[in-house]
Amino acid sequence: MPTCPFCHQRASKRDGFGRHGRQRYTCRPCRRDFTALSASAFSGYHWPAEVILTAVRWYLSHGISAASVLELLAERGVDVSKKTVLRWVQTFGPLLAAELRKHRRPLGTRWYTDEMFFFRGKDKWYLYRAVDEHGQVVDVLLREHRDTESAKAFIERALGRSPHAATQMITDHHQPYVEAVQQVVPEAEHIRTGLHRARGETTKAIERSHVAARDRLRAARGVKTITTGQRFFEGFEALQALRRGHIELSRLLPGQLSGASPHERAREVVAAVGALGAHLARPQP
Repeated sequence: MPTCPFCHQRASKRDGFGRHGRQRYTCRPCRRDFTALSASAFSGYHWPAEVILTAVRWYLSHGISAASVLELLAERGVDVSKKTVLRWVQTFGPLLAAELRKHRRPLGTRWYTDEMFFFRGKDKWYLYRAVDEHGQVVDVLLREHRDTESAKAFIERALGRSPHAATQMITDHHQPYVEAVQQVVPEAEHIRTGLHRARGETTKAIERSHVAARDRLRAARGVKTITTGQRFFEGFEALQALRRGHIELSRLLPGQLSGASPHERAREVVAAVGALGAHLARPQP
């Protein structure tokens, strides 16, 4: 018998079939009904996982609006609202990002850290980002302020999502990074580009990494809140990593050779997102 997705006990029994014809089970300890798909993150949604993942992938991978995604889905007989598309992106974007982190290539220990800014009305928000020496994004964090607290929060978050601590932190001359690096990762060598120009240290690697996010923000016309913005950027960076080859596709798509042409790589991304979606579990309350 399958494990109950609610109390995680195996004491269950068959209890007929659900409205979609799937075998239904009843958990004896918690007395809840469930099917084999109840543990999936897509359980309870009207549209199948393929439709939801397609909408999320379109919105996060390309510079199009929710209205454009609505029209593309409508051409295929799927009638949803713009709010539904955005709700799917907010829900499944971070889930895809968390699942993709399990399959990304090993991170380097030489991190370039910087932040980009954009305006939300009259407010100035900052997106912190770190990339390793191979150009792979370590993590992103959206903050309202550009200060020591934000720098510390970002470095702690990035270190928590990396199996290896950074041995070198390359930043610009922004003063809050000095205290943040000393407090969070004191064993790392802190290189400030404004003070090490004789060694040829620059932040070009991280500056290039900002370009895709800037272009996508322009198409999306910004973000509304810090929370929704953080969810959006997590999903966006995950799809960017997948398209840039920073994910080990051999683990997601065993037996499939990496394509050399743009068409083959595009089909690989579609297949990889589908494979990821099959492993997305319902978030625990």
